[in-house]
Amino acid sequence: MEYLSRVILCVFPDLTRHTIVTSQYQYDVLILGSGAAGQSIALLLADRLKVALVTKRTLADSASTLAQGGIAAVLGTTDSIEAHIRDTFDAGAGLCDPDVTRYTVEHSREAIDWLIRRGVPFTREEDTEIGFHLTREGGHSHRRIIHAADATGAAVQTTLIEAVHAHPNIDIHEYHIAIDLIHGERIGQPELGCVGAYALDIKNGRVVTFAARSTALATGGTGKVYLYTTNPDIATGDGVAMAWRAGCRVRNMEFIQFHPTCLYHPQAKSFLISEAVRGEGGLLKLPDGTRFMPAHDARAELAPRDIVARAIDFEMKKHGLDCVYLDISHKPADWLRGYFPTIHAHCLELGIDITREPIPVVPAAHYSCGGIVTDLAARTDIPNLYAVGESAGTGLHGANRLASNSLLECLVFGRAAARDILAHAPAPIPSLPAWDESRVADADEEVVITHNWAELRQAMWDYVGIVRTNKRLQRAGHRIRLLAREIEEFYSNFRVSNDLIELRNLVVTAGLIVRCALRRRESRGLHYSSDYPYTLPRARDTVLRPPQFSPRPPD
Repeated sequence: MEYLSRVILCVFPDLTRHTIVTSQYQYDVLILGSGAAGQSIALLLADRLKVALVTKRTLADSASTLAQGGIAAVLGTTDSIEAHIRDTFDAGAGLCDPDVTRYTVEHSREAIDWLIRRGVPFTREEDTEIGFHLTREGGHSHRRIIHAADATGAAVQTTLIEAVHAHPNIDIHEYHIAIDLIHGERIGQPELGCVGAYALDIKNGRVVTFAARSTALATGGTGKVYLYTTNPDIATGDGVAMAWRAGCRVRNMEFIQFHPTCLYHPQAKSFLISEAVRGEGGLLKLPDGTRFMPAHDARAELAPRDIVARAIDFEMKKHGLDCVYLDISHKPADWLRGYFPTIHAHCLELGIDITREPIPVVPAAHYSCGGIVTDLAARTDIPNLYAVGESAGTGLHGANRLASNSLLECLVFGRAAARDILAHAPAPIPSLPAWDESRVADADEEVVITHNWAELRQAMWDYVGIVRTNKRLQRAGHRIRLLAREIEEFYSNFRVSNDLIELRNLVVTAGLIVRCALRRRESRGLHYSSDYPYTLPRARDTVLRPPQFSPRPPD
């Protein structure tokens, strides 16, 4: 890695001279995001290339860390690749890309073996064929979820973080938030595609430049665009928004998965109750103890998430409830404490003993099934720019993600991206222009950011939720356009801050979700419209192209 320091003299309109010290880092590969996708790419590349791993909080702050259930993979002889593909297609309401789905499932064993070699402590069961316990979740026809108790994501992340810290070719830049990607057009070499990114060093307020031969977006999801979400605070759609502004297509942004069972408690924040609780026999009930899922789907509690979430939403509205209840107290107490230690301990801290009473739950925004258009090598429309994980729209999830396919996608396409990056001959790392702050000032009213943030998330929750109508979507779209103009004006006149960058990305992401939803004139998977309650015979992607889109040149 090369580190350059530049002193730039800038002249403001009032002729007062200001000295701005900017920094430029140079790497073979720049990775934005530190979840399972970002860290796996870094580790797969670092033996041969110099890598920057940039994250806006710490390495552990990601949705991957919060993943409870596990990773879906075909590991035993009683399961099959065809069965996993079929389950993925069924959950995805016919919209899954066939090639992508097959590629992902066929590489699932490879991904799990890599994690096992890395030392991830998956829950063992010695008297089984593979030596590990496999659980089952909604939408799966077989037990194929390998897990580390009920904190799989944390176990994976802890293992990868230790390896990342130990590798001499990986430089970690925590508390840096990317502002925008840099296209080769800025230096008169458009054929280079993406050549890096500008990022804000949050701790000292300085904008730094990362120049790189290849850049990978692994920035996670968009959950914070909604008022209630299981996502961590970092999930602000950064990768999708930056890629869109840079000229990448996005697809299927209308498909937002609402996790059916988020813990409902005034002191709980973004804590989900794993799909595995229902997979192991948990029952959804009304306050009087009546089960309701059998009336909504023959698979009852094991129906895919979109069906369960709509059923809960229906029962809450029908009965005027604040929540419903997930009851697994009929299972032995020792067994519950053994298989769901994290859920048991967290609920107990809040006065809920899951061994003796049901858990209050509500649906909450959980996962974005669409994203940046990518191919089987995780490449985007811009040369040398990759997208992996929840920010990518690979086509795997279709209209509804099958449980525990998300971490699998991160690992499989992290490996695909690394393989493609290594296949290209090294090119010179370009020297990039510094960030220009010559025409902006310090913000005078931060309340504008706070107010717009709250208004945006409330509008999305009210108008673009589990059940949608054209009128609600149009109302949301109108308000988003007004907010976007206000936010862009603020961005153009004041120095960037972490909150401003995230808000700017959220409003772009919200607009894309609404535009995709308005284009889909049917109900399919996670997108349910009261105006179009039927499903069309042919499943088609919703693809949006930015004004500056140009087709990727052939390799």
